[in-house]
Amino acid sequence: MRFNSLNAWLEWQATLNPVEIDLGLERVVEVMQRMGLAREFTCPLIMVAGTNGKGSVVSLLAAMARTAGLKVGCYTSPHIISYNERITLDGENINDDRLCQAFERIDQARGEVTLTYFEFGTLAAIDIFMHADIDLVIMEVGLGGRLDAVNVMEPDVSVITSIALDHTDWLGDNREAIALEKAGIMRAQKPVICGESDAPATLLEAAAQKSAQLFQLGEHYRIEASSPDSWNLISPLGDIHDLPAPALHGEFQLGNAATAILALQAMASRVASKLTITPADMRRGLQQARLRGRFETLHRQPQVIVDVAHNPHAVASLVAQLQTQRIEGSTRIVLAMLADKPVNEVIELLLPIADDWYCAGLEENPRGLPAATMAGKIRQKLNSSARLTQPPADVKLCAELTVQAAIEAALRDAKPEDRIIILGSFYTVAAAIDYFSRMAMLNHQAES
Repeated sequence: MRFNSLNAWLEWQATLNPVEIDLGLERVVEVMQRMGLAREFTCPLIMVAGTNGKGSVVSLLAAMARTAGLKVGCYTSPHIISYNERITLDGENINDDRLCQAFERIDQARGEVTLTYFEFGTLAAIDIFMHADIDLVIMEVGLGGRLDAVNVMEPDVSVITSIALDHTDWLGDNREAIALEKAGIMRAQKPVICGESDAPATLLEAAAQKSAQLFQLGEHYRIEASSPDSWNLISPLGDIHDLPAPALHGEFQLGNAATAILALQAMASRVASKLTITPADMRRGLQQARLRGRFETLHRQPQVIVDVAHNPHAVASLVAQLQTQRIEGSTRIVLAMLADKPVNEVIELLLPIADDWYCAGLEENPRGLPAATMAGKIRQKLNSSARLTQPPADVKLCAELTVQAAIEAALRDAKPEDRIIILGSFYTVAAAIDYFSRMAMLNHQAES
């Protein structure tokens, strides 16, 4: 075996291909053929693409399927704390040994093919799922759809959660172009569930051209209020009444829940009855779904919420959710982002809720935006909005080298009734979760 530890494998994979993102299916297909891996699983596959909401839909799908007693394999990206999070079998993260064995099989087969970090992980997931005893595979597309490595597989049901501007350097600078990339996961005569009620015409046209069976939120299926605590799904595949709100936070999660249920209904219409998931299973599953880093509370008094939102669409949803919550104190924003993200638009969306700003750098990521640069952008927005030469005196704006330092500064300033919102990147949230986990461990040791 080339390496004996997962970390060594991952460090090497990150350097193998000089291009971090190298879209295209040819390399992955070639290695799959050498490994003898088929492009279809022996069990159903639900493939999930979209700008935002992918992780939520995967989590909801898996929770409802597992509640029904199905063994589920999930592939998602990126991870937050541990790489092992990317591949789960029946709710459990894959262990290092199985990952390393899969990486070795890929390495032996690839020859001189220079796979990317993501392609290695995708091939490992496919290899592991092929050799596992599972009833359902759910795979999340990493970037776009058409040329993403996940798209080498043949889905039974395709899901497109939303279409917004992100990764514009690779996918296009408008929703119409991005929709075409995501439409690449559609298959002829197979269901595609679209959770975007305002889908670009290019997506609808692609579905017609491919002869895919399109189900669009608001057009073919819809959410109907039932009571303050429940809702109905009106579906061409069968209405379901008195569904609970999903455990995942945010009113927008109702759309994700409806989309996930449609995907399960569509799957059940295509495969053996043993995979049927009942409305009772769905109700329980919606309440059991969990997803780290999405409106997740890490601390109380002051309340600390983390969210991986890093594009305008996701940040707008986060702000809308925050505005529904009554707060006695101030809102303190800890923000760290990658330099290639639409930072100015994100700042603009946060202005209505932000009382104080704590900018942070992502020191270990070369793509991270320096904290001082972030603070400068915020200062410009504050000056513009206030029409002043200096930010309002009662607004605090500081820059720290690390997410941890920014969090500690916010905690020092915060009163118990305040709230601290930490966002901007998966890397930002990972650093925050790590910080509060270590603090909890130290507190536990001190108490014992």
